[in-house]
Amino acid sequence: MAGSLIKIQETIVSSAVSSVTLTGIDSTFDVYKVVGSNIKSASDDKDLFMRVTVGGTAQTTSNYDEATKNLRTDTTFSNSSLLNLDRWQPFSALGNATAENGNLVCYLFNFNNASEFSFCTRESLYNVADLALFGMQGGGVYTVAEAHDGINFSLESSTNFSSGTTFSLYGLGK
Repeated sequence: MAGSLIKIQETIVSSAVSSVTLTGIDSTFDVYKVVGSNIKSASDDKDLFMRVTVGGTAQTTSNYDEATKNLRTDTTFSNSSLLNLDRWQPFSALGNATAENGNLVCYLFNFNNASEFSFCTRESLYNVADLALFGMQGGGVYTVAEAHDGINFSLESSTNFSSGTTFSLYGLGK
């Protein structure tokens, strides 16, 4: 049925891992959706990174551009735009205290098209170190025309994800 979500892969962290890769992106769907739930770092004050994959391997070249609107409950909003990064950053300063966790929704476009740049839109919401609610809405583009088969998530400094962190990949029915 058009507009329905088809689950392709889900990873629920049950033991210490420093990265999670979701693969299965091909020409079956034009748009893919990634959902991250209860994302939690094993160490305090770590950034969450996202990278596209080719053959299941995260691409670490400096071809990631992004722009976001940053929303916080403890201060005013801000804008951010960054070019030529080696990853997208949907969260910053994710903590490891009891109430510190995050959630993320991304839509992936052109990932299976070798003639176009891959890009994503994303919304994230999480509690930061001082337990203020922090949200980011925006998107990013990977400025290399190549096909990508997945998305990789990791934390700053090879920090492990805590048990219970879940990442899911869906295809959006045509």
